[in-house]
Amino acid sequence: MYEIENVLRDYAWGSTTAIASLLGRPESGRPEAELWIGAHPDSPSVAHISEDGGRRPLDDLIATDPEHFLGAESVAAFGPRLPFLAKILAAAQPLSLQVHPSLEQARAGFAREKDAGLDPHAANRNYKDDNHKPEMIFALTPFEALCGFRPAAETRKILDHVAGTFPSPDECPVLVQDLLSDLSAGDEGAGLHDAFERLITGGQAVAEATALVVAALLSGAPLAPYEAELGTVISLNEKYPGDPGVLISLLLNRISLQPGEAVYLPAGNVHAYLHGLGVEVMASSDNVLRGGLTPKHIDVPELLKTIDFHPVAVPMLDAGRTMMDQEVYRPPFGEFQLQRIELGPDSGPVPLAQSGAAVVIVVAGAVYLDSPKGDLELSRGSSAFVAAAEAPVNVHRAAGSSEPALAFAVTTGL
Repeated sequence: MYEIENVLRDYAWGSTTAIASLLGRPESGRPEAELWIGAHPDSPSVAHISEDGGRRPLDDLIATDPEHFLGAESVAAFGPRLPFLAKILAAAQPLSLQVHPSLEQARAGFAREKDAGLDPHAANRNYKDDNHKPEMIFALTPFEALCGFRPAAETRKILDHVAGTFPSPDECPVLVQDLLSDLSAGDEGAGLHDAFERLITGGQAVAEATALVVAALLSGAPLAPYEAELGTVISLNEKYPGDPGVLISLLLNRISLQPGEAVYLPAGNVHAYLHGLGVEVMASSDNVLRGGLTPKHIDVPELLKTIDFHPVAVPMLDAGRTMMDQEVYRPPFGEFQLQRIELGPDSGPVPLAQSGAAVVIVVAGAVYLDSPKGDLELSRGSSAFVAAAEAPVNVHRAAGSSEPALAFAVTTGL
């Protein structure tokens, strides 16, 4: 087992307080958006090597003996790399509207851009690696998000309500009527595609219509029963005035997670995290195709090929309990699962639900990890990488600690 140091990303949308408060350390004074915990080559965690007191990037350490560190089953399924990436994510402002490619799309897109000689760090690069990026988010605080398309009939009701906020039908933007027409198509997926494409390609006409819609919503017209959806339009427009993502948000499920709730996001699911603190887990990839709410590159043709335009129920993810009373969140992806480990004063050790390699991060109290090959104590804010060869591992509340402990562990879902 290795204690690890993790990389903090300071994207502008990050909170200046949330991650520091969670991990019990001083604030840096700058936005702290994502703490990366894993072996992605762009920002690998660094392992403390107890034998010589040295430091080594986790991806380099794993490469020295993949089967020892990852397990033969993981290497056979996902290759000689850690298949998941964990993050602590703290959104003080909305992230970009985005979608992640399937594995086949990622492999083809990465090869295509590599063959074209596109710089790996170019602003207009879509595919940073050859992997897909299914993901999940576990809410640590109330967490607001947009997630997948709602049924077209429900969106038509919201747009009808928007149209009714104008003094007369003649004053309602033509764009709103066009969207209602798109969403009345017999083929629901085709209608959602047409409505999304109309907004993402509409340019100045969409910006002007958005300004009119927001002005009508702010005129004192009732937002009920769509306060969350229409309030999101208003708040997004404050940050990104006239952006196509403002009205695209009306096509999507608007969700509010309470602490302890989780959702998973498969390939093709259009989503945007709006506000909150959570544990995010994904396949080890940084492939993102953006669709609005960002000044960054948007490749509309590639975006339209990647999105799944079928409406979906919100993909909530409930915890399961194993025969060993482990609390585990298992999305339908083989690369990862999340274990929540809570240890009170009278709690016995909890077995690590380990399949292959694992990472552990402590967010309250202190724990120690115990295996036949060694042990490691972790205080609040500390984290560890556990090799597959270390299994079985038990998690104990640290001796002498007077407060309950809470930790999260990620391993493969094989």
